[in-house]
Amino acid sequence: MVAVNSAFWRGKRVLLTGHTGFKGSWLSLWLLSMGAEVWGYALEPEPGRALFKDLPLFQYAATKNGARFRNCYGNISDLKAICQYVQEAQPDVVLHLAAQPLVLRSYKDPLETWATNVQGSLNLLQALKPLAHTCAVVMVTTDKVYANREWDFGYRENDDLGGHDPYSASKAAAEIAIASWRYSFCGSAPHQTPYLAIATARAGNVIGGGDWAENRIMPDAMRALAVEDCIQVRRPAAMRPWQHVLEPLSGYLVLAETLALTGNTHASSFNFGPSLDSNRSVRDLLEAALAFWPGEWQELTDATAPHEAGRLHLQTDKAHHQLGWRPRWSFITTVERTVAWYRAVHQGTSPLECCIADLDAYQREQNNVN
Repeated sequence: MVAVNSAFWRGKRVLLTGHTGFKGSWLSLWLLSMGAEVWGYALEPEPGRALFKDLPLFQYAATKNGARFRNCYGNISDLKAICQYVQEAQPDVVLHLAAQPLVLRSYKDPLETWATNVQGSLNLLQALKPLAHTCAVVMVTTDKVYANREWDFGYRENDDLGGHDPYSASKAAAEIAIASWRYSFCGSAPHQTPYLAIATARAGNVIGGGDWAENRIMPDAMRALAVEDCIQVRRPAAMRPWQHVLEPLSGYLVLAETLALTGNTHASSFNFGPSLDSNRSVRDLLEAALAFWPGEWQELTDATAPHEAGRLHLQTDKAHHQLGWRPRWSFITTVERTVAWYRAVHQGTSPLECCIADLDAYQREQNNVN
């Protein structure tokens, strides 16, 4: 199986949108550890605790040969600002993670969700079009882009797109818009560019240390356990493809490497999900977590709660066969390392130290398998 190639990233200029978010913070750290130049563009972290605030990325970059970290606070919906930043960064690789990523928030502010997830993605592509050198572009969406049939089997990349809630629908619409942009503007015609290779990456339900978002099961559970409170759970029977945050991030990196080497051969959509054994209920996730940090949970009954999918699985055969990618950590390992991160930070260990420990362990697992 293919592992992330650290040598590829050394000295690469990487435009990373959404670098202040949970996944973006982890990805910033990973890229810097490999000696990349990271040009971050995102909104400022929201008030309250955030992994980006806890990681001293500027200082960490200074310890890595060739690494460089640039931080720009901006809105992906601001076309002029993102155009200016792209021209300054002149990226070799773009990893687009900027999004409004929360289902419940999408019900409260659907217009912002659509503007960010659809128009924001198109703004970035428009900003990249003037580049005069090859650039690999990975546009991250979600596993929730599929028209959910509550099937027992996993969705494949050629299944119908859809979305009941505004978040899912906006991401499905982004997939359609990105594909349209690629078909229309990538090529050798006068109105096209020959330099961009654009793919989309579909993953979701990631867990891992440093996620402090509201209304997500693992951070909600960790906050409750830290104060010896009972965990409140909305939908314990809901099934999800749980994966550690490093799993899809490794997929994004491998996909970007492949695009850089093969161009438009792999410019399409890819699922990045866990093994079949990790498709578990929220109840299973909580029971596994409580084995590593004892506590209690109870179901929160709310008949007025907005719709959320009950069952969602992904098939990752395409990523396996075309990219050589597959998940590394089992369900139990994923839960154990996630809970251990929060518990260690709660006891005084630095978030950076905990992140580096997980990253080192994941990379050892990659190298042992290959």
